[in-house]
Order: sequence, then structure tokens, then C-alpha cells
Amino acid sequence: MIKKLLFFIFLFSISIHVFSQEKRQLIRGKVQDSIGIVKNANIINLKTKQGTFSSDEGFYRIFVSKGDTLSFSSVQHLPKKIVITEKILEQNGTNVLLKSNIYELDEFDLKRHNLMGRLGIDSKDVPRDVQDSLLRNVMDFSNVNFAEKDFSIDEIEKVRPPIVNTMAGSIPMAGAGATAVIPFQGSAKLWALRKKLAQKKAFPYKILSELGEKFFFDDLKIPVDRYFHFLEYCNPLGIENLHKEGRQLEVIKILRAESEPYLKLIEE
Repeated sequence: MIKKLLFFIFLFSISIHVFSQEKRQLIRGKVQDSIGIVKNANIINLKTKQGTFSSDEGFYRIFVSKGDTLSFSSVQHLPKKIVITEKILEQNGTNVLLKSNIYELDEFDLKRHNLMGRLGIDSKDVPRDVQDSLLRNVMDFSNVNFAEKDFSIDEIEKVRPPIVNTMAGSIPMAGAGATAVIPFQGSAKLWALRKKLAQKKAFPYKILSELGEKFFFDDLKIPVDRYFHFLEYCNPLGIENLHKEGRQLEVIKILRAESEPYLKLIEE
């Protein structure tokens, strides 16, 4: 009986230890180098394989647990790895300093051929007879028949398309300095489409600014790198139109309701 009790206590302690190790915490920090902030640095949790990027201000956010290893990399910098410690978790993050990557080119010999690199000096070193020979070859028109007419110019003029006046009462213009006004009948539809696309592009950033990072990443537990994917997951329910109409409470209700099945879906 005592052996069974000790065995259950042992299993219970192991499960608690494993659970504590797997608990995730959202940390944040700033990526910099010797000059300033580092934009678009790639940050990857090598244990969970989840990643994110530093913002235009150099800030990043990512979920970690004690013992995880974060890899920081950028095209212009040397890669760097950081192991998550208890101190980093207590501080809720850490700043990272990257070293610039110096690219070395292979050595090569530049043959100057006794030239100074200045036209006025180098041209004087060229023999006069060579200069005269080059000039004679360039200015030699002895093989040109000036009596023969070049019909290719007339052919080009024949195939040139006529100038079409698309504006009533306007005068067609051609030549240097002239501009042609070509109206686009579907311009109203084009501008409406552009406006719609601009609103769609700005929606994720606008709703994040209004509801706050704490709502999405702390309350709903949405991974930082899955934020845009989560909004696309909820978009068929009309959250963009509801947000546009100012029905914020309905948007929040949908986001809360859909966060649970979404988290189960990405875990699978």
C-alpha cells in the first residue's frame, strides 16, 4: 500500500514539473545593433518552431517557456541565440544586441596600364598618329551614297498609328512637350475598389489599436504570429463590415466565441 502511494506521489510530482515546463509566457523586447534599431529581424522559438518579426521600431513579442532557445537573425547581422532563463521570464522579456555582418570581397589586381585616371592627362600620352587614325575612321564617309534615298523612314511614318481625339472639342497634340489625356470610363469603379482594398488592408491594424494587444494575445490567447490568420478565420462572419458600421460589441462577441475553436484547430 505504501509503495503504491509513493508511486502515485512520484507520478504527480513529475506531471507538475512537466506542466510547469510547458507553460507559455508572452515576453517582449527590442532588437538593436551598434547603430540603432533592427527592423524585420527574424525571431524563432527553436523548441516550438513558432516565429515572429521585429516591428519598424525594433520591438518583438513571442511566447516562450523556461529553457526555450530563441534564434535572432537578419540579413545584415550575425545570427544570435538566447536561452530563456528564469530572470528573463521575471522581467517579461529581454533586449537583444546584434552584430553587423561584414562581407569580405576577394582580392584582385587592378591594372592601370600607366594611366592616371584623368582624361586630360591620359589623352596626352596617346601618340598623335593614333589619335588621327581613330578620328579618320570615325569621320570617313567615303562609302556613303548620298544620292540614295532611305525609304525606311517613310515606312515608319506609314505604320505610325493616327492620333485619335477622345475628348469632344479638344485638339489632338503631338510632339515634344505635349500631353495626351486619355479618360478612363471605369475610374469611379477603380477608385471604389482601391478604397475597399485600403480599408481591408488597414482593418487588422485598426482593430488591434482599438481593442489592444492584451485583448488578443492575453485574453483570447491568440499566438502573435497567428493574429492575421485568426482574423481571416473570423472574417466569413462579417467582422469587417460590423466594424465598419461601428458595431464593436458584436465584433468582440464573435472574436471571443471563435477564439476557442480556433485555438483547438491550430493545436491539431
